[in-house]
Amino acid sequence: MAHSVHLLLGVHAHQPVGNFPEVIHDAHKRCYRPFIHTLSEYPEFHFAFHISGWLLEFLFQHYPDDIKLLREMVLRGQVEIFGGGDTEPILAVIPYRDRVGQLVTLANRVERQLSQRPTGAWLTERVWEATVVPALSDAGIRYVTVDDYHFLCTGRSVDELNGYFTTEEDSRQLALFPISEQLRYRIPFAPADEAVRYIESLADETGKRAAIYFDDIEKLGIWPETYEWVYERGWLKQFISGVLNSKVIKTSLYSTYYENTATRGIAYLPTTSYIEMNEWSLPAAAANRYSDLVEAQRSAGHYENHKAFIRGGIWKNFLSRYPESNWMHKRMLRLSERLAQLPSELATPRMRTLLFQAQANDAYWHGLFGGLYLPHLRRALFNAMIELEAHLDRSQARPDHYQEDLDADGVVELFMHNDSVQAVVSLDGSASVRELDSYLLNHNFVDTLRRQPEHYRRKLQAGESAAQSESGIASAHDRVSFKSHITPADLVTDQHGKALFHDQLYPSHVGYETFDPRYQLVSEGTRNSIFSAATPDGTLFKEILLARTGISVNYSFESNRRGYLQFELNLTLPSCDGPAGRYWYRGECPGGFGQQHSFDELTELTLEDDVLGGALVLYASQPINVLVRPFFTVSQSEAGFEKIMQAVTLVGHFRFPPRADALRISLEIIKRL
Repeated sequence: MAHSVHLLLGVHAHQPVGNFPEVIHDAHKRCYRPFIHTLSEYPEFHFAFHISGWLLEFLFQHYPDDIKLLREMVLRGQVEIFGGGDTEPILAVIPYRDRVGQLVTLANRVERQLSQRPTGAWLTERVWEATVVPALSDAGIRYVTVDDYHFLCTGRSVDELNGYFTTEEDSRQLALFPISEQLRYRIPFAPADEAVRYIESLADETGKRAAIYFDDIEKLGIWPETYEWVYERGWLKQFISGVLNSKVIKTSLYSTYYENTATRGIAYLPTTSYIEMNEWSLPAAAANRYSDLVEAQRSAGHYENHKAFIRGGIWKNFLSRYPESNWMHKRMLRLSERLAQLPSELATPRMRTLLFQAQANDAYWHGLFGGLYLPHLRRALFNAMIELEAHLDRSQARPDHYQEDLDADGVVELFMHNDSVQAVVSLDGSASVRELDSYLLNHNFVDTLRRQPEHYRRKLQAGESAAQSESGIASAHDRVSFKSHITPADLVTDQHGKALFHDQLYPSHVGYETFDPRYQLVSEGTRNSIFSAATPDGTLFKEILLARTGISVNYSFESNRRGYLQFELNLTLPSCDGPAGRYWYRGECPGGFGQQHSFDELTELTLEDDVLGGALVLYASQPINVLVRPFFTVSQSEAGFEKIMQAVTLVGHFRFPPRADALRISLEIIKRL
């Protein structure tokens, strides 16, 4: 028999739930449309295509002709559609019932719009845990793709990874296709003829070997320089022609190969993801040590032989590394539990849609990709959760106040809510509000992010660079670039989480030290909760009151202590530093949220946000001094290092004793009609 090799090529298309429409339109223009139309010219080139449900619906609504063309390619047998979670969740971190629900929802959507029910599935971020096998199998999935790295961690060699293997869990079986790292690094970054020659080198006389590729389609047009390289300079057509003209390469569908080729045997994989993710998920100090170890191994020429045994972290580390991610995740899990316990006659399709949107992976993690640092992606998750919570409360009421350590961090939270507002107060001694929800606007006003150490900041000292071969282009993994000017002050880390009403006492005389009050819960009720803190000059009382339109905090001292109390509010507003957000003070607009302002003798300040469709009004029962400034974090993406506005930080000062018995600071939430 003549030498031959099957090329199993697949692409994965996804956009985060809540992403800006203009970003998706641009991705369609530079990637999705040219890819589909280019491949449609070569009916004999077979490939697999995965698209997440949210993106499929968007493209179907805005570009129906392209979806129609893709369906035609499916019907003529050129394309195999892969399934997966409908909103691209990390299957390993959602309950079994939701895993099956997500998989079946996308399968139904794909069958309805693309005329094929998938038997293969794309694993989000290639995160593998054996616990996902039963749900995949029960949802009708017969095979998935994972990195060849997953197999190398079991002791197998690259030469063995030229077909599929079988694994099992809880009596269910699943086939595993190992994605070639060598192909991932060549497509599309190496010259087309070089990629073709590499695939040809894998051929043998059995005719059963496979060259397996499945990766983000965004690398074919959206990554830096790739649109020009792939389409304008003709890489994709050169690659397709090279494959089709090859005497040894056969393009095949995964389904055809699976049905006609025997398994390579049983395999049990460790919990892992792709190599870069294993680094990103580590805390900064550990990630630095890991990176140094990898570099030392590279320098010594040992890395390729040892990389499977130089293991980093796992995806779930993001939930322990970022408290904000963990909070979102545990909020989502509790809502999933409530929905599962709801009598079937009360549950609605809208509730399940909202839950699935809250499970979209992108806003839960961060590396070169991921969207934890992107406020609009976190907002999409909270919007879904808050709307779902309102539906659940109307269907099956919960207590209007209760205590729970929801995120399992050892600190109990106090939940206070009514039909329109919810406040979650941390009982860590700060009596600060870590979440303030408006059910009218489906918005969390404390959805922000603290500044943390990030291991990749070591690259800031090196300046811009892009490792590039003489004839190819550089991968985003090998670039260091800047979208924003970064200063050392931008990299200062926060000592505590961002919240509302985080307090500090300042003395009135030189030589006195500042004091952080440590509050104890005195009483809690339906509408208000009272805290007290012992200070050197007496007891400070803090009362948190919930109203139908917002929240108020009363501060009072039992003594005539003289000094200053500072409170800090970190308010998340969707316009950030864009033109749709502005302040109103004494009938005038002094500027937008992206600017710093100071106000003396303030009693009222309005924060108006057109994107939110509403406003937040701060009232003080007596004049106070206020400083407002934008709060930025620094992160990296495939486009480079950038500063992103997370919130408005409002710092208020007032002097004790107040003119009245207490000072009241109120936040009123207004929905614009």
